[in-house]
Order: sequence, then C-alpha cells, then structure tokens
Amino acid sequence: MDYAQLYVVAVILAMLGGLIVNIARPAWLFSLAALALYFPGFVEPERMFSHAVNPAVLTLVLLLISSLALERTMLLSWISRRLFAKSQSLTLLRMGGLVAFSSALLNNTAVVASLMSAVRKNNSHPSKRLLIPLSYFAILGGTLTLIGTSTNLIVNSFLVDYGQPSLEFFDFLPVGLSILLVAGVAVIISSYWISGSVLPKEISKDYFLEANIDPDSVIVGQSIQQSGLASLSGVTLVELVREDQVISMPDSNEKLKAGDQLIFAGNVSQAKQLAAINGISIFAENTGLLDKYLTEVIVSPNSTLIGRSLKQSSFRAHFDAAVVAIGRNGSRLTSTIANTEIRAGDKLVLAIGLDFYKRPNIDRNFILLDKKELHPPLKAYQEVAAITGFLGIVVLAATGILTLLSGLFIYLMGLFVFKILSPTEVRRRLPFEIWLVVASALAIADVFNQVGAAELLASLVQALLSVESATDYTGVYWAFIVCYLLTWLITEVVTNNAAAALMFPMAYGLAESLGVSYMPFVMAVAYGASASFISPFGYQTNLMVMNAGNLKFSDFAKAGWLVSLSFTVVALIMIPIVFPFN
Repeated sequence: MDYAQLYVVAVILAMLGGLIVNIARPAWLFSLAALALYFPGFVEPERMFSHAVNPAVLTLVLLLISSLALERTMLLSWISRRLFAKSQSLTLLRMGGLVAFSSALLNNTAVVASLMSAVRKNNSHPSKRLLIPLSYFAILGGTLTLIGTSTNLIVNSFLVDYGQPSLEFFDFLPVGLSILLVAGVAVIISSYWISGSVLPKEISKDYFLEANIDPDSVIVGQSIQQSGLASLSGVTLVELVREDQVISMPDSNEKLKAGDQLIFAGNVSQAKQLAAINGISIFAENTGLLDKYLTEVIVSPNSTLIGRSLKQSSFRAHFDAAVVAIGRNGSRLTSTIANTEIRAGDKLVLAIGLDFYKRPNIDRNFILLDKKELHPPLKAYQEVAAITGFLGIVVLAATGILTLLSGLFIYLMGLFVFKILSPTEVRRRLPFEIWLVVASALAIADVFNQVGAAELLASLVQALLSVESATDYTGVYWAFIVCYLLTWLITEVVTNNAAAALMFPMAYGLAESLGVSYMPFVMAVAYGASASFISPFGYQTNLMVMNAGNLKFSDFAKAGWLVSLSFTVVALIMIPIVFPFN
C-alpha cells in the first residue's frame, strides 16, 4: 500500500469514526473528507465537483422536493383513516399494505411523520405496538421501487457515476416484494412482544427541565432538603451546575448558591409549580411564554437546529416559542437546556406564542405530535394535479418513455403553475444535506478508485475468502454475503445513507475483481443499507417513532431481530436469483 492509498484509507476511517461517535452531522463529515482528499490533488477539480450535478443526484433532489407536494394532499390523511380495525392483526395487515404502498412512491420519512399522530392517538390498540411496525413497514415499502428510499437513489447515483446504465423503476420489485411478504409477517408477530402499555395522553415523563436560582432567592444558603427541592412530587433533581462544576444526583445536604442551575427530570406539568417557588426561574419563564399553551414536537431529521444549541439558534426569535423541556429517551443531558446540542429525533416541550403555527419554518424543523395543519388545504384541482401528475411521471419513467429526471423537472414546473408549491417553499425545504452527502460520497469514491484503494481492498477480501475465480460459486457467494453483512452492520451503527455511500465502492470493486456481474453486489449494498431494524439510530423513521412513543432501544432489539433475520435470509436467497452472478 503506497502513500496515496494510506492517506485515502486514513481519511475514510477517520470519517467513519466520526460518524460512529456522532462528532458532527454526516453532511459535514462527508464534506470535510471530500475536501481532505481534494487538496492533495488526486483528481482534477472539474472531475471532483462534477459529482454534484450527476443526473442521478439531481433526480434524488427533485424527487424529495416533489414529495413536498404529495405530503400536502389528502392522500396520507385518507390512509390514516383506514389504518385501524378492531383486531390488532388486521390493523397491522392494513398498515403493512397501505404504508408499504405509500413508501414505495413517497419519501418514507414523510409517510411516517404524517401517520404517526393518528397512530399515537388511536383508541383501539396500544400505540407502542403500532409505532415500531409503522416504521418497519415504511422501510420495507421503500425497498419496492427505485424511488422508495433515498438509499436506492444513492446506489443508483453511484452506478451512473461509474458509467453504468441507470436502474429501472421496478428493478427492486421482485426482491422487495418477497422481503415484504416474509418480513411483514415477522413484523406482525414481533409486534406482540412489545409492551402493551398505553401512552399517556398528557405531556409527562422522560423530560429534562432547567431552573435557575436568582441572586435574591430566599433559598440561597439553604440545603436542597431545606429548600424543599428534594421532596417535590413528579420531578427529581438530577443535576446541579455551578459555574464549570457539574454535580450529578446532588446530596440533599448540598448548600444552594445564587446562580446555580438545577436540572430536573420528570413531569413537565410541574414546571409552573417550580416557577412558583420564590427565587427560582424556569428556563422558558424568562421568555414570557411559560403561561402559554404547551405542545410536544420532535426535531425533524431535516431541521436546521441539529448540531446547534438553543442559544446559538435564537430559538425564541425564529419560532415564537420557548423550550420548556427536552426529552431524549431518558438519556441524561450533558449540558444545560440552553447549551444542549440539539439532535434529530429530540422531543421538545414548547411553550408557544400566537404566531408559532404561522411561522414558515415550522414544518421543516419539527414533526408536530398534535398534528396541526400548517398549510391551507389544496383545492380540488390542485389535489388532482399533484397526484395524477406524479403518477403519470412514474408511469412514463417506468415504461421508458421519459427519463425520471426529465419527468420530475416537468412535474416541478407544473407544481409552480398550479401554485401547489412556491419557489420560496422549495428553497426553504431544499434537501441540501442529502445532496451534500451524496455529492461528497461520490467524490470520495472517485478518489478511492483513482488511487487504487478500492481494487486493493477488493483483492484483500478476495484473498481472505480464498476466492480463486468467477467459477468458484461458493467463494463468490460468500463475498456477496460479506458485502451485505458489512453494509447492514454500518447502517445499524451509523445511518442507511452513509452505509450505502461507504460500501458501494468496495462492493463494485469486489465484483470487478472477481469477474462477475456487479448487480448482485450492488443490490447487496442497497438492501443491506435498508435493513435497519435492531437499532433505532440507523434509520430516521425508527428514531422518529422511538421518541414519539417513549420507546427504548430494547423495544427495537426485541421486535427487530426477527424482522432483521427474515429480511436478511430472503435478501440473500432472492438477490442472486433475480440478479445472477454471471
């Protein structure tokens, strides 16, 4: 391995390490890695930056923008009204069919976000037993078509960038449908293993509240016990922050000082009672909004807040709301609320002002758990234009009459003409970070190939598996399994899109090194990257329902292992049948 290869591998490993420990957002890590490989001059600048306008990348961006219009139609509302039946099994069967079909054509994050509120509020079945299946069926549905999930489109972007023909719209259907039928049964079975406890109707637990002790407070100099803070009902003092010192689970004899910051865990409804104690100020009280209406939201995966603190984001000015409490599935916050770095999937309790729902940036940043309408309903002709227009483009693309990219350009123009979307909305909701991840990943893969690192890694895998040639079917099949399992492992630890971007160059290079068709190896990456069922952190929809339902990692592990196993078995059997090695 020469210097260039060592440097490239070191940069990629550093990026992977950053993704695993969540040191920064994936978009910035991929961008930094791409720049780190650009400056040594391994490839020409024109070639490096041409990846941002790769036709498949533009298709991905246009598709995500187009899905904004479909989110505003009554389609998903119509589906939500037909999800529930008296029998839990029948409800799950309906959910499986409707959600999978929707996710095959729409962004699965949008599908889950739109249906999550109805599932949480249903009175027929325990919500916890439906939320995880909602996410799982959305993932399974995404594997049915080229546009079903951004993972498939990312894999297609790589293929086009490598000079290969674009995947067809229904190339994924035979394998995806087989997986849906088998893994769907596993979802229904495993749903009964999840706790049947009912979600509380009011805002309650798993939140962290912050209070400050005023300089003139009567409790300054008193112990925690004397002040009454140790005997509050519904909340527990879990942390005391004094200048740079953090005292976890402070002793009841600890003396209180002016300026101490107190972190409580428990029932948010106690916030006003805390504020009533003479000399204590609740974080949201300082904004004058504590007496306003409280509502719960989840931080969207596309939020501009991610990676920033409330103080850095000027939260009050941007949203006409104040954060009363933050929930992160019971995980202890590592800072005060004002300085806590916001993550995708965080659940916030907001005290909102009159203009909150009128702000144009709400739907990008938050998933509303009380399901308020943020946009006026579309008119009848707009509904027809949005739905039939999209289906028409899908049909034309599937039959080869029109490329998907050209069709989406036409569709977007139609959305502007019918005033379903405005240029301002498109600019505000532009999926810039996904664009950045894919473009950077393509550039990284290009350098990876240019310096011979992909070929070297493929040869190493080939040697480890003792694969002699393409005629060694057993060896080739094991190499295919390794590609799938490595992709699955990365997606459970990091994210699905990052897993696809990281594994594609190795899988493609391995197929070339073995002298076999690249398609089964490419599909191993596509399906392996979508097989995130055990960890809630690898797939956005899992993270969304985890926080919406107060679910734990153990709930996903308990329900997900059977789904993951059945998904894997079917994928490893069906992919080589539909896409032979030779």
